[in-house]
Amino acid sequence: MLGFGLLALLPFAAAGTVLPRQTACNNSPDLCSKSYGEITHLGAHDSPFVRDASTGYSTSGNQYFNTTVQLDAGVRLISAQVHKKDSEWHLCHSSCELMDAGKLSTWLSEIKSWLDSNKNDVVTLLLVNSDDASASDLHAQFQTANLVDYAYTPTSQTTAPSSWPTLESLINNGTRLMTFVASLDASKNTVAPYLMDEFTYIWENPYDVTSPSNFSCNPDRPSSLQNDLSSALSSNRLPFMNHFLYQTVLSLEYPNSSYVSTTNAPSGGTGNLGDAATKCKEAYSRQPAFILVDFFDKGPAIKTVDNLNGVTNAVGRTNLTAATQTSGASTYSNVFKGLVELVQSAKLGSNPSMGEWVWVGGDWGSLLGGGITL
Repeated sequence: MLGFGLLALLPFAAAGTVLPRQTACNNSPDLCSKSYGEITHLGAHDSPFVRDASTGYSTSGNQYFNTTVQLDAGVRLISAQVHKKDSEWHLCHSSCELMDAGKLSTWLSEIKSWLDSNKNDVVTLLLVNSDDASASDLHAQFQTANLVDYAYTPTSQTTAPSSWPTLESLINNGTRLMTFVASLDASKNTVAPYLMDEFTYIWENPYDVTSPSNFSCNPDRPSSLQNDLSSALSSNRLPFMNHFLYQTVLSLEYPNSSYVSTTNAPSGGTGNLGDAATKCKEAYSRQPAFILVDFFDKGPAIKTVDNLNGVTNAVGRTNLTAATQTSGASTYSNVFKGLVELVQSAKLGSNPSMGEWVWVGGDWGSLLGGGITL
């Protein structure tokens, strides 16, 4: 009888690593059986560069909340720029003098901590390799953060696959971190095959957009696929949809926070995310694999992603309310930060025009009841 009892339990023991049906993958039970490349992942553009009290509400910040909060709220793609500073790899916005979010390894440790606390989630990491870090350089950062074992390794480093594993498979195998690098020479990457050259596996639409009427679904990068949608789709690369606006003041570009509630909205208004995603889905005959936004909580952008994924039963997310948002920085903080950033730009070797200085001076003057007149 004892032997029979053990035999009866064997099927359940063998299935111990398989997720039960009610388990949510990336916040929904309906996504577990879906391929990684089949669904849409919400991305936070320049994730570690925040516009909050810690940065003096810098106008260079692309998000109102830090990476952990982003992930808690449903973001599943996080991105950052990697720069070399004092022989170490840092997360810097354009330059480390303008905005330095600290060491890459520290940020990777934050991601690991989140993955350890959320074992049924697959996260995508996109690193913009601004200072040409080698695979060995980046691998060392992942080793420092004890994150290597979490990373998925593709079957080929030189060709995009025709299909990707399901979320359930990635979770069961413990390979819940997908890491893309823009760009990385695959032929020289012999130490860390989990570091995937972005444009081997992904193509992007244009990212430098300053008018809400100018969003496009056409391929922009890699350059070999620019404006060639047919070739992009047949390459098996995953479509990556940039959807964020810059505002330009006297030739200076900043993330556009004043229009973002429309930019990220599921409907209504020129350039809204919902309409843009629908347009691109029709053009691609499939939904975009990634949507990258600024100030992800606005809109909120997650509504459009849920609509694309057919998710109506999201669980385990933090809902961010207007009361908790840090976007309401004081005018004094914003104006002072603008002056500091202009000075930093000049220190980096640029030559700000008289108009730029007048603009900053005019903002200071407005606080006192009137702009500076010349």
